[in-house]
Amino acid sequence: MSDIETPIHEALSADELEARLRAIGEQRYHHRHPFQLMLQNGELNRRQVQAWALNRYYYQSMIPLKDASLIARLDDSALRRAWRARLVDHDGEAEGEGGIARWLKLTDGLELDREMVVSTRRILPATRFAVEAYLHFVRERSVLEAIASSLTELFSPLVIGQRVSGMLEHYDFVSAETLAYFEPRLTQAPRDAEMALDYVKRHARRPDQQQAVLDALIFKCQVLWTQLDALHHAYVAPGHVPPGAWDGDAQTETS
Repeated sequence: MSDIETPIHEALSADELEARLRAIGEQRYHHRHPFQLMLQNGELNRRQVQAWALNRYYYQSMIPLKDASLIARLDDSALRRAWRARLVDHDGEAEGEGGIARWLKLTDGLELDREMVVSTRRILPATRFAVEAYLHFVRERSVLEAIASSLTELFSPLVIGQRVSGMLEHYDFVSAETLAYFEPRLTQAPRDAEMALDYVKRHARRPDQQQAVLDALIFKCQVLWTQLDALHHAYVAPGHVPPGAWDGDAQTETS
Protein backbone atom coordinates (compact mmCIF):
# COMPACT_ATOMS: atom_id res chain seq x y z
CA MET A 1 0.00 0.00 0.00
CA SER A 2 1.44 3.40 -0.97
CA ASP A 3 1.64 6.26 1.52
CA ILE A 4 -1.29 8.08 -0.08
CA GLU A 5 -3.49 5.01 0.45
CA THR A 6 -2.51 4.55 4.11
CA PRO A 7 -5.25 5.92 6.39
CA ILE A 8 -4.18 8.63 8.82
CA HIS A 9 -4.50 7.56 12.45
CA GLU A 10 -2.16 10.09 14.05
CA ALA A 11 -1.98 13.74 13.10
CA LEU A 12 0.67 14.69 10.58
CA SER A 13 2.77 17.80 10.81
CA ALA A 14 1.95 20.54 8.33
CA ASP A 15 5.00 19.62 6.27
CA GLU A 16 4.09 15.92 6.33
CA LEU A 17 0.59 16.77 5.15
CA GLU A 18 1.98 18.84 2.29
CA ALA A 19 4.27 15.97 1.31
CA ARG A 20 1.31 13.59 1.18
CA LEU A 21 -0.64 16.06 -0.96
CA ARG A 22 2.23 16.43 -3.39
CA ALA A 23 2.60 12.66 -3.59
CA ILE A 24 -1.05 12.40 -4.61
CA GLY A 25 -0.40 14.84 -7.43
CA GLU A 26 2.64 12.97 -8.64
CA GLN A 27 0.74 9.69 -8.76
CA ARG A 28 -2.79 10.71 -9.70
CA TYR A 29 -2.79 14.05 -11.52
CA HIS A 30 -3.71 13.77 -15.18
CA HIS A 31 -0.19 14.56 -16.43
CA ARG A 32 0.16 10.77 -16.68
CA HIS A 33 -3.07 10.16 -18.62
CA PRO A 34 -2.57 8.64 -22.11
CA PHE A 35 -4.82 11.24 -23.74
CA GLN A 36 -2.86 14.10 -22.18
CA LEU A 37 0.41 12.54 -23.37
CA MET A 38 -0.99 12.08 -26.87
CA LEU A 39 -2.20 15.70 -26.91
CA GLN A 40 1.17 17.20 -26.01
CA ASN A 41 3.17 14.75 -28.13
CA GLY A 42 1.31 15.55 -31.35
CA GLU A 43 -0.35 12.14 -31.61
CA LEU A 44 -3.94 13.37 -31.94
CA ASN A 45 -5.66 14.45 -35.12
CA ARG A 46 -7.56 17.70 -35.53
CA ARG A 47 -10.93 16.13 -34.72
CA GLN A 48 -9.58 14.71 -31.46
CA VAL A 49 -8.11 18.06 -30.43
CA GLN A 50 -11.43 19.73 -31.25
CA ALA A 51 -13.25 17.19 -29.05
CA TRP A 52 -10.86 17.96 -26.18
CA ALA A 53 -11.39 21.73 -26.50
CA LEU A 54 -15.17 21.36 -26.76
CA ASN A 55 -15.49 19.15 -23.70
CA ARG A 56 -12.96 21.04 -21.63
CA TYR A 57 -15.00 24.22 -22.18
CA TYR A 58 -17.69 22.84 -19.88
CA TYR A 59 -15.16 22.40 -17.09
CA GLN A 60 -13.80 25.92 -17.64
CA SER A 61 -17.28 27.44 -17.68
CA MET A 62 -18.22 25.86 -14.35
CA ILE A 63 -15.16 27.06 -12.43
CA PRO A 64 -16.66 30.50 -11.60
CA LEU A 65 -19.87 28.83 -10.40
CA LYS A 66 -17.80 26.55 -8.21
CA ASP A 67 -15.83 29.44 -6.77
CA ALA A 68 -18.88 31.64 -6.25
CA SER A 69 -20.59 28.87 -4.30
CA LEU A 70 -17.54 28.57 -2.07
CA ILE A 71 -17.25 32.32 -1.51
CA ALA A 72 -20.87 32.37 -0.34
CA ARG A 73 -19.92 29.96 2.46
CA LEU A 74 -16.83 31.79 3.74
CA ASP A 75 -17.15 33.69 7.02
CA ASP A 76 -13.75 35.36 6.69
CA SER A 77 -13.99 38.56 4.63
CA ALA A 78 -10.25 38.53 3.89
CA LEU A 79 -10.51 35.03 2.49
CA ARG A 80 -13.56 36.02 0.44
CA ARG A 81 -11.62 38.91 -1.07
CA ALA A 82 -8.67 36.69 -1.87
CA TRP A 83 -10.80 33.96 -3.40
CA ARG A 84 -12.72 36.51 -5.47
CA ALA A 85 -9.64 36.89 -7.69
CA ARG A 86 -10.48 33.49 -9.14
CA LEU A 87 -13.81 34.80 -10.40
CA VAL A 88 -12.09 37.70 -12.13
CA ASP A 89 -9.50 35.34 -13.63
CA HIS A 90 -12.20 33.32 -15.37
CA ASP A 91 -15.08 35.77 -15.89
CA GLY A 92 -12.98 38.87 -16.44
CA GLU A 93 -13.92 42.40 -15.40
CA ALA A 94 -15.84 43.01 -18.64
CA GLU A 95 -17.34 41.14 -21.57
CA GLY A 96 -14.70 39.41 -23.66
CA GLU A 97 -12.15 39.25 -20.86
CA GLY A 98 -11.03 36.39 -18.63
CA GLY A 99 -10.21 32.75 -19.00
CA ILE A 100 -13.54 31.61 -20.39
CA ALA A 101 -13.34 34.19 -23.18
CA ARG A 102 -9.80 33.05 -23.95
CA TRP A 103 -10.95 29.43 -24.09
CA LEU A 104 -13.57 30.42 -26.64
CA LYS A 105 -10.79 31.90 -28.76
CA LEU A 106 -9.28 28.43 -28.76
CA THR A 107 -12.52 26.77 -29.86
CA ASP A 108 -13.02 29.52 -32.45
CA GLY A 109 -9.51 28.89 -33.74
CA LEU A 110 -10.31 25.22 -34.04
CA GLU A 111 -13.36 26.18 -36.14
CA LEU A 112 -15.94 24.92 -33.69
CA ASP A 113 -19.29 26.66 -33.84
CA ARG A 114 -19.35 29.02 -30.87
CA GLU A 115 -23.07 28.70 -30.19
CA MET A 116 -22.70 24.93 -30.08
CA VAL A 117 -19.72 25.16 -27.74
CA VAL A 118 -21.42 27.56 -25.33
CA SER A 119 -24.62 25.52 -25.29
CA THR A 120 -22.62 22.44 -24.10
CA ARG A 121 -25.33 20.22 -25.60
CA ARG A 122 -22.83 18.15 -27.59
CA ILE A 123 -20.36 17.33 -24.82
CA LEU A 124 -19.80 13.78 -23.64
CA PRO A 125 -22.13 12.53 -20.87
CA ALA A 126 -19.15 11.60 -18.72
CA THR A 127 -17.79 15.14 -19.04
CA ARG A 128 -21.06 16.54 -17.72
CA PHE A 129 -21.30 14.04 -14.87
CA ALA A 130 -17.68 14.55 -13.78
CA VAL A 131 -17.85 18.35 -13.82
CA GLU A 132 -21.18 18.47 -12.03
CA ALA A 133 -19.89 16.03 -9.41
CA TYR A 134 -17.09 18.51 -8.72
CA LEU A 135 -19.56 21.38 -8.49
CA HIS A 136 -21.72 19.45 -6.02
CA PHE A 137 -18.66 18.46 -4.00
CA VAL A 138 -17.62 22.07 -3.47
CA ARG A 139 -21.16 23.12 -2.62
CA GLU A 140 -21.92 20.29 -0.20
CA ARG A 141 -18.69 19.27 1.55
CA SER A 142 -16.95 21.23 4.28
CA VAL A 143 -15.14 24.44 3.40
CA LEU A 144 -11.86 22.70 4.23
CA GLU A 145 -12.59 19.90 1.75
CA ALA A 146 -13.80 22.36 -0.89
CA ILE A 147 -10.60 24.37 -0.65
CA ALA A 148 -8.45 21.23 -0.64
CA SER A 149 -10.06 20.04 -3.85
CA SER A 150 -8.57 23.05 -5.64
CA LEU A 151 -5.02 21.90 -4.88
CA THR A 152 -4.63 20.27 -8.28
CA GLU A 153 -3.40 23.77 -9.13
CA LEU A 154 -0.16 22.79 -7.41
CA PHE A 155 0.59 20.60 -10.40
CA SER A 156 -1.05 22.38 -13.33
CA PRO A 157 1.86 24.65 -14.40
CA LEU A 158 3.94 21.63 -15.39
CA VAL A 159 1.15 20.25 -17.56
CA ILE A 160 0.41 23.66 -19.06
CA GLY A 161 3.99 24.17 -20.13
CA GLN A 162 4.24 20.74 -21.70
CA ARG A 163 0.84 21.05 -23.36
CA VAL A 164 1.46 24.45 -24.94
CA SER A 165 4.99 23.73 -26.17
CA GLY A 166 3.95 20.32 -27.51
CA MET A 167 0.87 21.59 -29.29
CA LEU A 168 2.72 24.51 -30.89
CA GLU A 169 5.43 22.16 -32.07
CA HIS A 170 3.22 19.44 -33.49
CA TYR A 171 -0.08 20.99 -34.67
CA ASP A 172 -0.22 23.47 -37.52
CA PHE A 173 -3.88 24.24 -36.74
CA VAL A 174 -3.11 25.97 -33.41
CA SER A 175 -1.09 29.09 -32.64
CA ALA A 176 0.18 31.03 -29.65
CA GLU A 177 -2.86 33.29 -30.06
CA THR A 178 -5.38 30.45 -29.94
CA LEU A 179 -3.58 28.97 -26.92
CA ALA A 180 -3.58 32.31 -25.08
CA TYR A 181 -5.75 30.87 -22.29
CA PHE A 182 -2.78 29.10 -20.78
CA GLU A 183 -0.16 31.83 -20.31
CA PRO A 184 -1.95 33.67 -17.47
CA ARG A 185 -2.55 30.35 -15.72
CA LEU A 186 1.20 29.94 -15.28
CA THR A 187 1.07 32.72 -12.67
CA GLN A 188 -2.55 32.47 -11.52
CA ALA A 189 -2.45 28.78 -10.61
CA PRO A 190 0.66 28.99 -8.35
CA ARG A 191 -0.80 32.05 -6.59
CA ASP A 192 -4.09 30.26 -5.97
CA ALA A 193 -2.43 27.00 -4.96
CA GLU A 194 -0.18 28.74 -2.43
CA MET A 195 -3.18 30.38 -0.77
CA ALA A 196 -5.19 27.14 -0.67
CA LEU A 197 -2.24 25.11 0.60
CA ASP A 198 -1.59 27.61 3.38
CA TYR A 199 -5.26 27.42 4.43
CA VAL A 200 -5.27 23.63 4.42
CA LYS A 201 -2.04 23.33 6.40
CA ARG A 202 -3.33 25.75 9.05
CA HIS A 203 -6.81 24.28 9.41
CA ALA A 204 -6.37 20.54 8.90
CA ARG A 205 -4.88 19.61 12.26
CA ARG A 206 -6.78 16.51 13.37
CA PRO A 207 -6.31 13.12 11.66
CA ASP A 208 -9.90 13.11 10.37
CA GLN A 209 -9.48 16.59 8.89
CA GLN A 210 -6.22 15.64 7.23
CA GLN A 211 -7.73 12.49 5.80
CA ALA A 212 -10.63 14.51 4.40
CA VAL A 213 -8.17 16.90 2.76
CA LEU A 214 -6.25 14.06 1.11
CA ASP A 215 -9.47 12.42 -0.05
CA ALA A 216 -10.68 15.73 -1.50
CA LEU A 217 -7.56 16.06 -3.63
CA ILE A 218 -7.84 12.44 -4.77
CA PHE A 219 -11.44 13.10 -5.75
CA LYS A 220 -10.46 16.16 -7.80
CA CYS A 221 -7.75 14.17 -9.57
CA GLN A 222 -10.39 11.57 -10.39
CA VAL A 223 -12.65 14.29 -11.84
CA LEU A 224 -9.90 15.39 -14.21
CA TRP A 225 -8.86 11.82 -15.05
CA THR A 226 -12.45 10.81 -15.79
CA GLN A 227 -12.83 13.60 -18.35
CA LEU A 228 -9.79 12.37 -20.25
CA ASP A 229 -10.95 8.75 -19.94
CA ALA A 230 -14.18 9.75 -21.66
CA LEU A 231 -12.35 11.56 -24.45
CA HIS A 232 -10.02 8.64 -25.04
CA HIS A 233 -12.86 6.11 -25.11
CA ALA A 234 -15.00 8.18 -27.49
CA TYR A 235 -12.42 9.64 -29.86
CA VAL A 236 -9.32 7.41 -29.69
CA ALA A 237 -10.06 3.82 -28.71
CA PRO A 238 -12.37 2.05 -29.08
CA GLY A 239 -13.98 5.14 -30.64
CA HIS A 240 -17.50 4.84 -29.30
CA VAL A 241 -19.05 8.31 -29.46
CA PRO A 242 -22.24 8.36 -27.35
CA PRO A 243 -25.52 9.33 -29.05
CA GLY A 244 -25.92 13.10 -29.15
CA ALA A 245 -22.26 13.87 -28.55
CA TRP A 246 -20.18 15.79 -31.09
CA ASP A 247 -18.68 13.59 -33.76
CA GLY A 248 -16.88 16.00 -36.05
CA ASP A 249 -19.87 17.82 -37.51
CA ALA A 250 -19.85 20.91 -35.27
CA GLN A 251 -18.79 23.36 -37.95
CA THR A 252 -21.89 22.57 -40.00
CA GLU A 253 -24.40 22.39 -37.17
CA THR A 254 -27.26 24.86 -37.41
CA SER A 255 -29.85 23.47 -35.00
